[in-house]
Amino acid sequence: MTGTVPGTVALTALTPIVWGSTYAVTTEFLPPDRPLLTALLRALPAGLALLLLTRVLPRGPWIPRAAVLGALNIGAFFPLLFLAAYRLPGGVAAILGAAGPLFVVAFAAVLLAERPTKQKILAGFAGVFGVSLVVLRADAVLDAVGIVAGAGGAASMAAGTVLTKRWGRPEGVGALTFTGWQLTAGGLLLVPVALLVEGAPPSFDAAAVGGYLYLGLIGTAVAYWIWFRGIARLPATSVAFLALLSPISAAVIGWAALSQALTPLQLLGMAIALTGTLLGQAPAKTPTPPSAAAETPPCPAGPAARSLESTRP
Repeated sequence: MTGTVPGTVALTALTPIVWGSTYAVTTEFLPPDRPLLTALLRALPAGLALLLLTRVLPRGPWIPRAAVLGALNIGAFFPLLFLAAYRLPGGVAAILGAAGPLFVVAFAAVLLAERPTKQKILAGFAGVFGVSLVVLRADAVLDAVGIVAGAGGAASMAAGTVLTKRWGRPEGVGALTFTGWQLTAGGLLLVPVALLVEGAPPSFDAAAVGGYLYLGLIGTAVAYWIWFRGIARLPATSVAFLALLSPISAAVIGWAALSQALTPLQLLGMAIALTGTLLGQAPAKTPTPPSAAAETPPCPAGPAARSLESTRP
């Protein structure tokens, strides 16, 4: 592992902060009512550009693995995310997204043997509560399809995060190549969905072209490269809690760039969500196999003690 853990956490945190700008860019620069087209143009061009740059394709068992990860992290996540955004008020959709770390804690317990701790669970609920104070409005209306889509999107991204950690990367394959595989697989999955649901794309003005370039290059190619790099170096649950920074970033950008007001209650919610993010950075606990404990020779009398530490690439 290169670099310090705090440095890796800080760099990985840039991804959800950048993702927080997606709402402002979409509403201010992109054509309305084309969420699937936006998802497609975010993923596929960026993925193909990375494949062209790295010139490495998945082989053997990594062909289906790249397809599964691309579907979970991109191809399924994006449509579910946008469906929730269209069927629910933005605040409700953001709260469902903020439940992602709790899904990751559950999946990591099963697939990674990362024991869920009280601190992680508390951090997860603190994050949901804090985000709800930031984004929820009193007149929010619930919709069953939207709720299922929002929860499904959070679960999809959580499963993709945990499987990315479990499978790792093939030897000699860097995070940039790995990102290209997933963006391309997810983008190809989105092509028929976008065409069937939304039809042919409209003509784009200069503002839309600039918006799509920003989302594709910065908000997707660079952001996901940093994200997958972080997953490889940090516990999956720690990375997941950084996603709570996204709605906070969106609220701050709305205040700074769109003249949207921030109330004291929203500021309190930001503080609570940030606390949840920090609590979620506690090291994950993995149970010691009984056989390992049995094989450990007894320590001689005295203050010395043995410690076992497991590390992940």
